[in-house]
Amino acid sequence: MKSFVLPVALAAGLLSSAPLQAQEGPRQESPWMVRLRAVSLQPADKSDAAAGLPADAIHVSSKTIPEVDISYFFTKNLAAELVLTVPQKHDVTLGGAKIGTFKELPPTLTAQWHFLPGQTVDPYVGLGLNLTLISDVKLADGALDLDKTSVGPAAQVGVDFKVARQCFINVDVKYAQIRSDVKTAAGAKVTGVKVDPFLFGVGVGYRF
Repeated sequence: MKSFVLPVALAAGLLSSAPLQAQEGPRQESPWMVRLRAVSLQPADKSDAAAGLPADAIHVSSKTIPEVDISYFFTKNLAAELVLTVPQKHDVTLGGAKIGTFKELPPTLTAQWHFLPGQTVDPYVGLGLNLTLISDVKLADGALDLDKTSVGPAAQVGVDFKVARQCFINVDVKYAQIRSDVKTAAGAKVTGVKVDPFLFGVGVGYRF
């Protein structure tokens, strides 16, 4: 009798647990993703001609900067990404001679479309808006100044390579329109500068 009761009890236990297992289903991915990138910022170095200045005479230094990017996935394909960093200091040269420095903080928000979500290789494109805050302007011993804000479009292409269930290697290229007037201390415009950088990034990502 005991030899019969034990198999029946085991079978009943397995049957009773089956609906629970079916209800649990596969683990759902969190909508949040964070990426850490090292980014090479390469300005376009375009400036308007002005009295005594040829076109493209003003140059802004390139930099390698850290980036923290926070993404939220509204659907499997559609995400929003907020790009953050710390204020970055740039040298400014005129005709090869350094005339000063300034700092800029360029938070950027893009809407991304992911083509192959959940796959090992997931390319995406993004389009959004860049807000650049300019501070600590020290040009020509205080004789020149810059606009304090710049708002312009931003675009990106990139790809995530899944290396573990929640971990990724990321490669990303962004363009941001960043422009400012160079002014005298009294506020008169001298020329216009188009920084308009390309940003080449590589980093890691984690999907919570």
